[in-house]
Amino acid sequence: MNKLCSLSEAIAQNVHDGDCIYLAGFTHLIPFAAGHEIIRQGRKDLILARATPDLIYDQMVAAGCAGKVIFSYMGNPGVGSLKVLRRLVEAGRIEWEEYSHFGMITRLQAGASGLPFLPMNQTAAPDLERANPLYRRVTDPYSGKEVIVVPPLHPDVAVVHVQRADARGNAQIWGIIGEQKEAAFAAKRVVLTAEEIVDEAVIRSDPNRTLIPEFIVDAVVHVPYCAHPSYTQGYYDRDNELYLQWDEISETDEGVQAYLQEWVYGLPDRAAYVEKLGAETLARLQVPPRLSGPVNYGEY
Repeated sequence: MNKLCSLSEAIAQNVHDGDCIYLAGFTHLIPFAAGHEIIRQGRKDLILARATPDLIYDQMVAAGCAGKVIFSYMGNPGVGSLKVLRRLVEAGRIEWEEYSHFGMITRLQAGASGLPFLPMNQTAAPDLERANPLYRRVTDPYSGKEVIVVPPLHPDVAVVHVQRADARGNAQIWGIIGEQKEAAFAAKRVVLTAEEIVDEAVIRSDPNRTLIPEFIVDAVVHVPYCAHPSYTQGYYDRDNELYLQWDEISETDEGVQAYLQEWVYGLPDRAAYVEKLGAETLARLQVPPRLSGPVNYGEY
């Protein structure tokens, strides 16, 4: 079934007030465009779950979209704190739930696997257990030792950005593989954004690269430059200048609101955002090709 639609349609149909949403992607493939569309549509009381929240959750919280964040490591990567989120957490104005990276991914894996919990070995970070009552200890029935367990995470919707997908929702990712597959399988609904929409024959020509299968996908959206200012491997580079600028912009609520007005509320969609970035910025973010070796699957 062809699931292609616009980003505004995908968000309107799948993201509702009060939902737990997971914008997936680690380092690259962060679906900023989807976050901006959620802001434009005025969603409220969301639970924002994500390993490494990044700038997009700072912006969504500043826009009043969220009542709670579930995360592992919260910061402007390579720069410093997420200042909006930090101010709200320190002021007690937003709920928060913190995990280690492994704890967060273990929650997703439990959700994706349909399990009530998954165990982890004890870590050198017992403070997380004291801060988060969802960390529990149980006895391993085989060794008799205590292990740490965390509950499954079942987001209402996961948004996953990929390099390419077909119109049915079969999607391929390469470069750094994050938690996209686990988030998609754990979620009740999946919105897929892609740099390219390709024919099914392209997907079938390299099946091992397909991490997201069509049967869990609800909407497919063609969104070039969806991940800016993060990057998409093989398509464009990370915009480090904007990450540095955000550190200054987010010093004040006034600076953040001015940014949102100019780059989110003041634009109708991602195409307008890309046009506003301008030819000079797009040229700066271009990456030279570096092709992998071909794979011979043989006749079948």
